[in-house]
Amino acid sequence: MPKGLEKYGLDLHCTMILEEYVEMVPVFERMKDIVIDTLNRLLQENNILVTAVGGRVKTEKSLAGKLELKGGKYCSLSDITDIFGARVITFYTDEVDKIAALIDKHFEVDWDASVDKRKMHELNSFGYMSLHYICRIPKELFYDESMPELNEFRFEIQLRTTLQHAWASIYHDNGYKTDVEVPQEYLRSLNRLAGMLEMADDEFSRIRTSLNEYRYKMQNLMMEGKLDEVKLNGDSFRRYMDMKPFDRLTSRIAAINQAEILDVTPKPYLKVFLQLGMKTLGDIEQMKKQYSEAAYKLALHHIGGTDLDIVASTIGLQNLCIVYQLKNGVGVHGLTMFFNDISGESPYNESRARRLIEECSTLPFIKNE
Repeated sequence: MPKGLEKYGLDLHCTMILEEYVEMVPVFERMKDIVIDTLNRLLQENNILVTAVGGRVKTEKSLAGKLELKGGKYCSLSDITDIFGARVITFYTDEVDKIAALIDKHFEVDWDASVDKRKMHELNSFGYMSLHYICRIPKELFYDESMPELNEFRFEIQLRTTLQHAWASIYHDNGYKTDVEVPQEYLRSLNRLAGMLEMADDEFSRIRTSLNEYRYKMQNLMMEGKLDEVKLNGDSFRRYMDMKPFDRLTSRIAAINQAEILDVTPKPYLKVFLQLGMKTLGDIEQMKKQYSEAAYKLALHHIGGTDLDIVASTIGLQNLCIVYQLKNGVGVHGLTMFFNDISGESPYNESRARRLIEECSTLPFIKNE
């Protein structure tokens, strides 16, 4: 008997299982590395973002406690399926099934030993609604002839949502699971809370599905050129900018001096467009069609006689907004706010606005449509 195992006071059968465990710890540690690395790779390859991926090998003391309580049901160490256990915590309930499908595809699943606790319907079962797969590492995934036990021992993978995991941890750590220890009035409150969390879990998934459907619809409208039907917001503006709608104007302006185009984020212009009263992407398109030529002429007026050799990728967008505001009489205050929004607040912006208004007041392409 390995030194120290007698301290657990187990019978001979359980002690022999514990002895086998001590010999096999390196196998389970190696198994942990392989499984965790594989899970992370599969999630990354399939663009699934999760809260956490982790695992643990049961300690000697923990296994001894398990054997003390249930040792008679195990013939050997191989009958214990949770010596190594992995856990994947997802953001959404529907991602549990996606990851489960990946596990089924890449690991050998013992369906008879696996449990889908999500099918439980008791009110207090929320935190334990994990999907528990009992698996083996197939040789096609990993094989080491010096450690054949890697493909023989089974292990457990738990899949649950963040809310389920938080609830299970609170419920377990505070001893709520033992009904005898907790007064019924407190258990009732806890179970009501469990129901609320389950509803929240379902609602998060429903909202995400609805948002994805909305984005898909908006994307189709944009691809079909129906921009008047696409409401202007952060998501639609980002997708619109991905279409590079101002690149032609910017390239024309850069060509004035054969200037290099420096990439600059257009994100601040969303606020500008909303402040200008734009409601849809069609409103922006209309502004572009109506004022692009004047925006180009404004750039020609400003940089045509200079040796400027670098321009921002937003210069076309900037000039469009300036022309639009000048033609619509926004005034010094409005133009100052515009410069504050795109460049950051500065005392210089007001004098810049005044100078620009005065300078452009005589330009024919600003005065006339």
